[in-house]
Amino acid sequence: MSEAAVRILKSGMRLPPLPTVRELVKLYQLQALKQLSQNFLMDERITDKIVKSAGRIDTHDIVLEVGPGPGAITRSILRRSPQRLILVEKDHRFLPSLELLKECAKPLDLQVDIHIDDILRFNMEHHIPDTTQRLHLIGNLPFAISTRLIINWFEDLSLRRGAFRRNDTCMTLTFQKEVAERICANLGDKQRCRLSVMSQIWTQPVMKFTIPGKAFVPKPEVDVGVVKLIPLKQPKTDLPFGLVEKVVRHIFNMRQKYCRRGYGTLFPPQDRDDICYELFQRADVEDTLRPFQLSVDECIRLATVYKEFIDANPDIARYDFRAQKNVPTEMLSDEYV
Repeated sequence: MSEAAVRILKSGMRLPPLPTVRELVKLYQLQALKQLSQNFLMDERITDKIVKSAGRIDTHDIVLEVGPGPGAITRSILRRSPQRLILVEKDHRFLPSLELLKECAKPLDLQVDIHIDDILRFNMEHHIPDTTQRLHLIGNLPFAISTRLIINWFEDLSLRRGAFRRNDTCMTLTFQKEVAERICANLGDKQRCRLSVMSQIWTQPVMKFTIPGKAFVPKPEVDVGVVKLIPLKQPKTDLPFGLVEKVVRHIFNMRQKYCRRGYGTLFPPQDRDDICYELFQRADVEDTLRPFQLSVDECIRLATVYKEFIDANPDIARYDFRAQKNVPTEMLSDEYV
């Protein structure tokens, strides 16, 4: 950023006067599409609060916003003056309103790049090749992709790739309130699930605040939670991500039963009980705990002994209990996330 631009920003100059988000939605006839899980935030006080939750954004930082829509959160980000703002929006209908924001940012020497693309396929390393700048991920996520996206990002984080080649890329994201609570659920909390454990292995999740559903247009049936996920400088395991995710998913497939029941579905029925007994003993985990009573460390120990077992018995790694023709009702998942 030029010295002149820095002086202008420090003097308190703001973005040029713009139509409100509500006016832009009306002007461009931007109706939220249910199939894309779209809900628009209109209140700038709330969008400012979301961006504030991301923490300090310096004039040398990059911000990537997921699903900017008509650009409400985008405005709040621009007011924080990052060096570069990358907007990834799947719906091309929002391009005119985003281009308007891009034009308004030019006099302040703020770089805005707009990509009409699916964030699930967006190539971070291609569009952000330089890792000398800190990156922030911010977004009002569509409910339909939120869990899938965050799991993908946890995998990227575990491999130090994509947006996470640096270890200080924080995520400030919106989720359905129930999902947000699950991400942050502590040991013993009945909301605790696969997503809780996965998030807490690689990040420190913090529930920042709740947005009432009435703040969105159209109003969703649920409230929304804003969560900041701060990468741990030292992840709690270096086991392969796919293996850990598989073990934790199986454990929570039957979250109301003893943890050995879900864990046992990693193995063929023959000798299953004996294998589970042995592995729980080696992991030093009580097999009659419910899944939500397991600590992150206990889940990791169960993943560790599973890896040791399949290293010695490679064929077991390919076993899929769902492939059986007649899966007992008690083995069906109570809860996937």
